[in-house]
Amino acid sequence: MREVVFVDGVRTPFGRAGEKGMYAATRADDLAVKALQGLVERNPEVPLDRIDDVGIAATTQQGDQGLTLGRTVAILAGLPTTVPGFALDRMCAGAMTTASFMGAAIGAGQYDLAVAGGVEHMGRHPIGEGSDPNPRFVAEKLVSPDALNMGMTAERLHDRFPQLTKERSDRFGMLSQQKVQAAYDRGDIQADLVPVAFQSAAGWGVATEDEGRRPETTMEGLAQLKTPFRPHGRVTAGTSSPLTDGATMSLLAGGDTAKELGLKPKMRLVSFAFAGVEPEVMGLGPVPSTEKALKKAGLSITDIGLFELNEAFAVQVLSLLDHFDIADDDPRVNMWGGAIALGHPLAATGVRLMIQLARQFEQRPDVRYGITAMCVGLGQGGTQIWENPHYNGKKGK
Repeated sequence: MREVVFVDGVRTPFGRAGEKGMYAATRADDLAVKALQGLVERNPEVPLDRIDDVGIAATTQQGDQGLTLGRTVAILAGLPTTVPGFALDRMCAGAMTTASFMGAAIGAGQYDLAVAGGVEHMGRHPIGEGSDPNPRFVAEKLVSPDALNMGMTAERLHDRFPQLTKERSDRFGMLSQQKVQAAYDRGDIQADLVPVAFQSAAGWGVATEDEGRRPETTMEGLAQLKTPFRPHGRVTAGTSSPLTDGATMSLLAGGDTAKELGLKPKMRLVSFAFAGVEPEVMGLGPVPSTEKALKKAGLSITDIGLFELNEAFAVQVLSLLDHFDIADDDPRVNMWGGAIALGHPLAATGVRLMIQLARQFEQRPDVRYGITAMCVGLGQGGTQIWENPHYNGKKGK
């Protein structure tokens, strides 16, 4: 298998979805264009005509998120018309899937350079908009009627695992907010953000930071929030990822191609896996996908030095940590916080996880392997295992 490397990744700042969000008047494809242009500008040594494909994921592929995004965004971003493109949908794991499949194509020697990303404008395209689920799902009792309600699937995790208490979820959500703000204060996150001009009722502005952060969050405040998915439930807005608009983009290459072009890889793709679970407990998906990815890599969970887990819901991350006997506050997990604070623009998030892991690898030469993982709507999970090119074999302090 040919070596596959993650060369670079960038993203737009994430905005709150809805009329009051900073991207309310911005097209989804323009967000993706801006991210792709930012990626190209950061890597001027890449011959654009040698990019073999551009894959961009979106969950709701209609309107300004339709029309084969990979192709339209590539043209709008100024790539040569000889560069093809496609769109893909695996709901929350869209960009993760696109990057994984591009990596597989590179590993098989079919591609040398590929762009993989995702975009979601949840303000313009709410999840499930325009969908028409087959009535057999309910009529034949294949799936619970509320399996597409992600909040209900999170409540079911609390039901199934009583040890996953609301207090644990609240604390995890609070710490996510605090860790994201600490990362911002250190300047760790800003380096990979592409500024985006936007227009609002107040005039023109420039997005330079993620909009939905709430670093002032406290346990007392979280305890008072309503449980919108179930009366007297345990899932709240404080332990859920908010509805978000944003785009991400990454560049993958063969190890030999990167060397030829003088590109410095930030990570090496070791393995990836996707798995299915009952749609009603969607959040458990990363457990079997992680087990599969570890088996393919010949590794165990104890070999993993950093985890970037998508915080669709706090309880979902906690279920994975409990399965692998990892503490809620393990310093290897989501060092810079996650989607509860940053937001989760569905199909875009997978590359956001990669961007953060790559930056952490640079700071942590004592860590050899890291994981990016996430749950996926309708009962799936996705996991990628990455190797740190900066690894020096020395133990950290």
